[in-house]
Amino acid sequence: MRTSATLITTSTKLEGYRIVQQLGLVRGITVRSRSILGNMAGGFMTIFGGKSAIYTELCENAREEALQLMIQHAGALGANAIICMRYDANEVMNGLTEVLAYGTAVVVEKIG
Repeated sequence: MRTSATLITTSTKLEGYRIVQQLGLVRGITVRSRSILGNMAGGFMTIFGGKSAIYTELCENAREEALQLMIQHAGALGANAIICMRYDANEVMNGLTEVLAYGTAVVVEKIG
């Protein structure tokens, strides 16, 4: 679980904080697939269009897992923040997707 001590931003800096040490790249990676029944239900949804709750949930769970793994990696390095955070996703094979969360682990201190 994310702790309040882990600050995360997509920016290169955190307002109100000074970066005192850069610890390097951190990442969290997960590979996910949907079950055959889930794929059938998701495929059925595409016939009618609209939001696919099944695939939305799968994507959200995969991103959250990758995020938590990245936070753990940063914590193991002694970081209390992550800057320049990004997500990436790639299809490993048909029906199997890799989700990557990555950023730069840093130690920050509050200004003032």
